[in-house]
Order: sequence, then structure tokens, then C-alpha cells
Amino acid sequence: MAAKSKAAKAGSAALAVKGSPYVQRLIQDEDLRDNLRTAFESTRTAVDRLSNGKTPSKVILDDKKFQKELQNASEALRDATQALREGPKKGKKSKKRGRKLLVLVAGAGLALALSEGLRNKVLDLLFGAEEEFDYTSTTAPAAPPPTPAAAAS
Repeated sequence: MAAKSKAAKAGSAALAVKGSPYVQRLIQDEDLRDNLRTAFESTRTAVDRLSNGKTPSKVILDDKKFQKELQNASEALRDATQALREGPKKGKKSKKRGRKLLVLVAGAGLALALSEGLRNKVLDLLFGAEEEFDYTSTTAPAAPPPTPAAAAS
């Protein structure tokens, strides 16, 4: 019975770890994995140099390769922690959505520019239908001026 409860605890712990945003970020972000791998390898190389038979103080103070490995490890760890603090990167879905929106807007602009009927429909929707206007004058036309022949008679 103890084995079953241990298995259940291990299963629930695995689910909790799987749901962790840090674990998800580690799974999805290749740069983060590379930084962690570089930090581990540089640290292992530095420890190997530290335990090669020389006194630790001599290695720490005089060994340029040891110092370079420690610097590489610290930079990789700094980059990894910064990536974890920033949170997950935006996926490609937002880029695809932006591209689709851009294509849609460009297509709509072209359609409006090239189709007079569509342009009229959009203008009617925005500003109301255009009213037909017939002008009728309410004043009488002016009498024509007398002609010189009619004035001589």
C-alpha cells in the first residue's frame, strides 16, 4: 500500500512540475536550454581545472582559462535567469495574426480604391444615402432686353 501512495505522490508531483511556467519555458525556449547547457559545461570545465593538482588559490588567481570558464558560466546563467524572469516569449500565432490583419487591411484598401460600386456602398453606410436633388426655380425669368429693331419702331 505504501508503494501505491508513493506512486500517487510522484504522479501528482509530475503534474505539478509539468504545469509550472518555468518548466514550460524550459521546454519551449531553445536559447534558454543552450544557456543552461553552456553554464553547466563551463562550470564543469572550471571545476576540473580547479582539481588538477595545483593549489586552489593559484588556480583562482593565475589560471586565465579557469577565469574564462567562470566568466562564460556566469554570463550563461545571467542570460538564463533573465529569460526566465521575462516570461514566455510570444508565439508565432501573434505574428500570423498580425500578418493576416495586414493582408486583410491591404486587400480592403485595394478593393475600395478599384471598385466604384463598393466605394459608393461604403460611403452610403458611413454618411447615409445620397439624396437626389432637383432644382426648380420659384422666380420668373427676367424679361429679355429690348432689341434695337423693336425700339426703332
